[in-house]
Amino acid sequence: MTWRGPTYRMVDGERIDGVWCHIWRRGQLGGDYYLDDLVVFADGAITCGEHTDLSGLARRLGSGRWAVTNPETPPLPDEPSKWESRYGEPLTPQGFLLEVVDRVEALNQRPTAAQCCWDAIRSFHQEPTESQRELLRAAYLAVPPHLRIYVLGDMDRQDRPLRILLTDIGEAVDGDGPVVTAQMHQEVQDYFARAVRGIQDEQERRAVQHADDPAEPNRPALVSRETVYPQGWPEQPGLFMLRNDFPAPITVAGDSYASVLHGYWALSAADASDGSRIQDAASGREAHDLGGRATHRSDWPDVRLAVMAELLRAKFTQHPELAQVLLSTGDVRISYTGFSDSPFWRDDSDDRGRNWIGRLLELTRSELAAQQLLRPQSPEC
Repeated sequence: MTWRGPTYRMVDGERIDGVWCHIWRRGQLGGDYYLDDLVVFADGAITCGEHTDLSGLARRLGSGRWAVTNPETPPLPDEPSKWESRYGEPLTPQGFLLEVVDRVEALNQRPTAAQCCWDAIRSFHQEPTESQRELLRAAYLAVPPHLRIYVLGDMDRQDRPLRILLTDIGEAVDGDGPVVTAQMHQEVQDYFARAVRGIQDEQERRAVQHADDPAEPNRPALVSRETVYPQGWPEQPGLFMLRNDFPAPITVAGDSYASVLHGYWALSAADASDGSRIQDAASGREAHDLGGRATHRSDWPDVRLAVMAELLRAKFTQHPELAQVLLSTGDVRISYTGFSDSPFWRDDSDDRGRNWIGRLLELTRSELAAQQLLRPQSPEC
């Protein structure tokens, strides 16, 4: 099953990440099957034309309403030899349920069945006892059957080293493969020893190269929503101060603007008279409307990111109280949503939303936090 993403849904202001794949679905009244998108979210919710969860998914697959393969396609013939086959086990509803559980674990940054299998391999490598081999067997069998050939990441040997190790000496692997010997078990242990060393070397290399990566998982994003206040901004606007239409006068390159939106659209205008009208607009929204109708500078696509960055920098350096609001968000990702700004600037549920305002707010926040570090030190007397 091919999973795609990312996608997400919002619940009480919190972003719940998800992934999706295709399954076959039949309508409530029966009829033909058709492809539909099954979306799995980090909190275990599942949608496919209707809302359900893992138990509901199992019921629908069991009843035949939903299917993981096209029910009208005849099944593939059995392989003549399991040992010699290069194909994995067929995809079944039970295997798909295990795969969905894995997707939920991955979305929550918890170990998947394949990762747990590798943990069991490392434990067996450190202590090659019968009890550790049984734990490895359980971990291997917990991997969705149709995905087991991929668990070692070795497309030449696939999962054969595990199948050899988990077969008792004197028994045939898979019932039709070679009879296992003590030497074969030892060769598999040597194979895993090399693999574990390779993984350790790669982890050490990445630890050095990624030394500045955050040690803790990312916290939920802060979502900045567009809000209309017909009677004017509230007395305590809080995080709404982050919005570009918030009335915070700024001065950039000698010119004054009533808000970031005033500055952005005035500077975008090719004609000076248009720029003046935008600059004098009664509100950020009016400035946006005037700017959207004006002819833009020919180089505007090339310079607009730098202009926006400078306007945001001016807003938060010239208004210390606003800087404190931005700094209070810590290091969380800022998702700047709305309906007035183009997808270039805002966060959106599809891949058009590039969230440049959110990203530039994060940059400005980092610059504010780094001012003390980067400020020249006064010489000691």
